[in-house]
Amino acid sequence: MKKMKWYLLIVTSIVFFLVGCSGKNTAENKQASKTSSSSEAVQKSAIPTLFIHGYSGGNNSFGRMIKRMEGDGLTKKELVLTVSAEGEVEAKGKLTGKENNPSIQVLFKDNKSNEWNQAEWIKNCLLYIRDTYGIKEVNLVGHSMGGASSLRYLTTFGEDQSLPKINRFVGIASPFNNFVELSNGETIDGVIDNGPAVQSERYADYVNGIEKVSKDMKALIIAGDVEDGSLSDEAVPVADALSVVSLFKTHGNEVQEKIFYGKSAQHSQLHENTEVDQLVANFLWKQIDFN
Repeated sequence: MKKMKWYLLIVTSIVFFLVGCSGKNTAENKQASKTSSSSEAVQKSAIPTLFIHGYSGGNNSFGRMIKRMEGDGLTKKELVLTVSAEGEVEAKGKLTGKENNPSIQVLFKDNKSNEWNQAEWIKNCLLYIRDTYGIKEVNLVGHSMGGASSLRYLTTFGEDQSLPKINRFVGIASPFNNFVELSNGETIDGVIDNGPAVQSERYADYVNGIEKVSKDMKALIIAGDVEDGSLSDEAVPVADALSVVSLFKTHGNEVQEKIFYGKSAQHSQLHENTEVDQLVANFLWKQIDFN
């Protein structure tokens, strides 16, 4: 009888051990499956994405966002292009040609210059990667003035087929209508559907140049509302940031818009907001339509 008890105890222990191992393996397999699924959702290519900071911006403006995206396996920062006030491009790093969704951070030494100069500097960056690496297509991401200058580039040089094609454009909290707020009786939905009632000179230039933008380019336009009653991110009005949505739609571009709310939607916090990270990554590399 005593031997039988010992036998049953040993058998029971073995059963529990095997069940425990099975449970652990199942959990590990689920985690591996989850990681694999997440990785497969990202469409990897060698097409570079240029990140362009805003007025008075610098390395930190997009540096941390790119680093977070790198940590998530979404992109690889391969190149930093610093442009002098004379438009000369200085490169640090290199494009490897690997299908790792390479990111290029663009820095302007004169970070308080006007959008006309910055549009030229963006062009110079594109010429550099075209001539150095044979790049034929890119994505553009701009925060604040960087978005306005990117659209200035598109509406000025967009039809130049010798330059790399812009596949996707992201404008984050960009003053496309030069800080114009809602007019009396105007609504955010109205601006999205019909464009702004009051057009700044900058916006009028975009209207005049929109035909130079490829209809194949897809756009994502992001605005912030800190919910303090100002309908703004404390710097750029929501109506201003979203003013070009209708312009793109009328032109025939696929365009998506998104408003973020709360403290993390403050102007300089938008590029530190992980929800913005995810949205931008989905648009650029997972190509998810969230509308």
